[in-house]
Amino acid sequence: MKLPDDVRRAVSQSYARAVELNQFPGGSCCSGAAAPGALPILAGYNREVLAVLPADAVQNSFGCGNPVALAEIREGDTILDLGSGAGIDLLLAAKLAGPAGKVIGVDMTPAMIERARANAAAAGLANVEVREGIIEDLPVESGSVDLVLSNCVINLSPEKKRVFAELHRVLKAGGRFSISDIVAEPMPDWIRAEGLLYSACIAGAIPESAYIDGLRQAGLVDVAVRDRLIYDAAQLRALLDTETAGACCCGLEPLPKDQLKRVVEALAGKVSSVRVVGRKPGEVRDA
Repeated sequence: MKLPDDVRRAVSQSYARAVELNQFPGGSCCSGAAAPGALPILAGYNREVLAVLPADAVQNSFGCGNPVALAEIREGDTILDLGSGAGIDLLLAAKLAGPAGKVIGVDMTPAMIERARANAAAAGLANVEVREGIIEDLPVESGSVDLVLSNCVINLSPEKKRVFAELHRVLKAGGRFSISDIVAEPMPDWIRAEGLLYSACIAGAIPESAYIDGLRQAGLVDVAVRDRLIYDAAQLRALLDTETAGACCCGLEPLPKDQLKRVVEALAGKVSSVRVVGRKPGEVRDA
């Protein structure tokens, strides 16, 4: 079994590789029949909303949902995005929080941090700050955040209990969270051992029940799944087949056709994209 730091290093390298590929025409991670930016559309973002964002933020989005939607962001909110990537959710949240609000992104991949900062500048948003760090040890003050967002990132963590504890720590009393992520029922050991599938948001996923229990055990309340998409065989193939897919997740390298077929057959109906919400106990205090 790989050590946590080894897992984080491999995931960071996968994302950096995906960003590098997306710099070149025809080299996009979202290859084949997909147009650049196809993945955010599939993940539930509105085309009109995406049209006003820098193209780079959309092109380099590797999420599995839209945690900003229905998050009830208020003007003046302080918002934290775990694993902020190239910044698509940072920018959307910053627009909703307004000049009086603040949006903090935390990411461990320097290439992603560079992109997010550049995209925030291109969008003319002065209320965005991107910090380097890991989501298991957030560089964020305790009790300072109104809302935590995350998009298809916590499943990649080898230490999810630490992430859930950090989420509780940084939230203010009454603070909320809205997380889009991949969950999966118990899967064969040979899939969990496959490094490529870890970076593809599959091998590191845990069951939905364990995800919910982990958040509750960290002290969070009103934890519930608001949206759920269970992937059938065709949708899993679209997620994992980098040659013909309409989109792909993370920095996945091409899988041999026989291996792809075996994975899809083993996991069809057992992998889901969910949006999980909840809050930290206590009454909301005015800033």
